[in-house]
Amino acid sequence: MAPLRFSANVSWLFPELPGLPERLQAAGRAGFEAAEVAWPYAEPPEALASAARAAGLRLVLINTPRGDHEKGEMGLGAVPGRQAAFREGLEQAVLYAKALGCPRIHLMAGRVPRGPDRAAVNREMEMIFVENLRHAAGVLAEENLVGLLEPINTRITDPQYFLDTPQQAAAILQKVGRPNLQLQMDIFHWQIMDGNLTGNIREFLPIVGHVQVAQVPDRGEPGSPGELDFTYLLQLLEDEGYQGFVGCEYRPRGDTVEGLSWLRSYWDRRGHPRTSQ
Repeated sequence: MAPLRFSANVSWLFPELPGLPERLQAAGRAGFEAAEVAWPYAEPPEALASAARAAGLRLVLINTPRGDHEKGEMGLGAVPGRQAAFREGLEQAVLYAKALGCPRIHLMAGRVPRGPDRAAVNREMEMIFVENLRHAAGVLAEENLVGLLEPINTRITDPQYFLDTPQQAAAILQKVGRPNLQLQMDIFHWQIMDGNLTGNIREFLPIVGHVQVAQVPDRGEPGSPGELDFTYLLQLLEDEGYQGFVGCEYRPRGDTVEGLSWLRSYWDRRGHPRTSQ
């Protein structure tokens, strides 16, 4: 089996460094071949593209804009009354993806509005999301880009988030029926919501376009103490033939480079030609 490929989520890693260009440089020095950025929109895309090239990295994932952060928005894809804003944000994300050479965009679903009962608005939000995703798939296809849906757990991280299980996301993808829309598997969120990781990985991996990892429950490094055995999980991804990137989206408990010992051990086992620290 081919070894897994890893990307540094520089919105999370290297928090001791002030900006994305500096974090990209650090990721390159640490041996990564790729990086991902949650929201790159505070930086000019040309500057980020230049920083990534200088670091020897390719950018593999960005998110659509979150919306009005002061009002608590966390994506707009399924939010009632925000369809026009979602489509404007999609256009901005596509412009950045093209400038960065980034092939994937996480199409953020957003939060259930406060006040109404979740079940009461769920059907409306799903209809809006399906409509927006069909529009997004067409826009992305014109640029040869892939859109991703990521379930985010509602038990710890974001109780108001609309899309919270792989089963829900897969059902929506089936309704939309577009080949350039795929599932984003964040193992942290999947473990918290449903567990059964072996079964869920095997079931849903054929429609997964990107994977992210963090330990449970504290969202630390995969090598830190917690519920998950990442030696087993990474081997499972290999055995199942996963060929995409594995994003390191976790909160370092200390120095980021020291906390990469789990990844250096994996690279050493698999003979990965990386830059030593």
